[in-house]
Amino acid sequence: MKSYDVEVWSIRKRPYKTPSYDVRWKVGDAPPLSETFRTKALADNFRAKLLRAAQKGEAFDTETGLPDSMTPAKESLTWYDFARAYVAMKWPHAAPNSRDSLNETMTLVTTQLLEDRPGRPADDVLRRALRGWAFVVQAETEDTPPVEITNTLRWVGKASLPLTTLKNPADIRSVLDSLKLTLSGAAAAAETVRRKRAVLFNALAYAVERGDLPENPVTLVKWKLPKVTKEVDRRVVVNPRQAAELLGAVSYVGGYRRARGRRLVALFACMYFGGLRPTEAVALRRPDCTLPDTGWGSLILEKSRPTVGKRWTGTGEVHDNRGLKNRPANETRIVPIPPRLVRILRAHTNEFGTAKDGRLFANERGGVVASTTYWRVWDEARHLALTPEQVASPLAARPYDLRHAALSSWLNAGVDPTEVAERAGNSVEVLLSRYAKCLDGRQDVANRRISELLGEDGGQEEEAGDES
Repeated sequence: MKSYDVEVWSIRKRPYKTPSYDVRWKVGDAPPLSETFRTKALADNFRAKLLRAAQKGEAFDTETGLPDSMTPAKESLTWYDFARAYVAMKWPHAAPNSRDSLNETMTLVTTQLLEDRPGRPADDVLRRALRGWAFVVQAETEDTPPVEITNTLRWVGKASLPLTTLKNPADIRSVLDSLKLTLSGAAAAAETVRRKRAVLFNALAYAVERGDLPENPVTLVKWKLPKVTKEVDRRVVVNPRQAAELLGAVSYVGGYRRARGRRLVALFACMYFGGLRPTEAVALRRPDCTLPDTGWGSLILEKSRPTVGKRWTGTGEVHDNRGLKNRPANETRIVPIPPRLVRILRAHTNEFGTAKDGRLFANERGGVVASTTYWRVWDEARHLALTPEQVASPLAARPYDLRHAALSSWLNAGVDPTEVAERAGNSVEVLLSRYAKCLDGRQDVANRRISELLGEDGGQEEEAGDES
């Protein structure tokens, strides 16, 4: 609390064996304060500073009794120390993927805010120390870092620039520009740049909240975010024949004895015939499947199991165990599935059974199917099923493209967008904006209606009759 009501009293000498001198003063309604000095000259100097500040009209802090001009300057906080404090604050409540993104952004910005100091470690060692140790909240039982990492982090602590450096528009712009690159120096995807910018903005908002910065530096510069393409490229969408050939090719991957591909045919079929996300299909449990002998069945989706890495989950598991995307925890989504997918899932269960926890899909050891596993199988299947020209094209380049093919084919078949959105777990707005370019026939319909409006069909027929 501040006050302009200041009263400074005369210096008082204490008559001890070794004399001392007290300066006493009072700020507002707070109790009187005093400072003791060994000599009268030091006491006079301190008292004179108090009087000058009061005469200048400076506000005095009622707790310390000092004006701003006499308040000791706080030790400058470095970016590195602030970043570690921010990570420690966010870590316990952040999802594994968010922890990964937080770690990546803090590592990237830290490498940009280092002064030129002797003994700089090699770039790969620097990145490994920051990404693997500095910005990971580890349990006390975790291994201690190697000597090379310890020395690197000690150097970073000394070389890190002050957090206040970012108050300079040129410096914050330089940091923002660095977000356009990955840690290896390659160009980052537009969505990645947006995500890292959001992490940085939130971190600096926390610095303002703590009082370390007067305002968020990101708002000081006009920095243009790259545009993100949200529409699905229609070139990735397979037709029913191509989808059938790809699923057939999956069954040949790895040979019959290892069954590496056959274990995953039903997984990919869930993406194409049910419109599931890959992480949703991986988490699918047999008790949540209704698979009748004839007719349509249904799937109850509740969980997703994305591959994120042990470093980020905090549980020692590679896969996160989380709810559905864009839904509250434990909320479910019911997806009707056609008879063909019902038959595929029944055949899969009969041949491979289920994992101990009821999951339909498991690797040879019963564990969760890793994204790297089904990506490798899918890549081999594309080379088996597609022509060299198609393999080089974007056609079904990713397993996720099977979901794109499912949703766009449903919309093209005339299924109500609200129903498609419900099955897909999207909003209608997002659904239509993403798949606008994948809807076939709309241009022909529009052309025909415009022609009818202009009466051009009749005119064209007359012209053709004249020529004949």
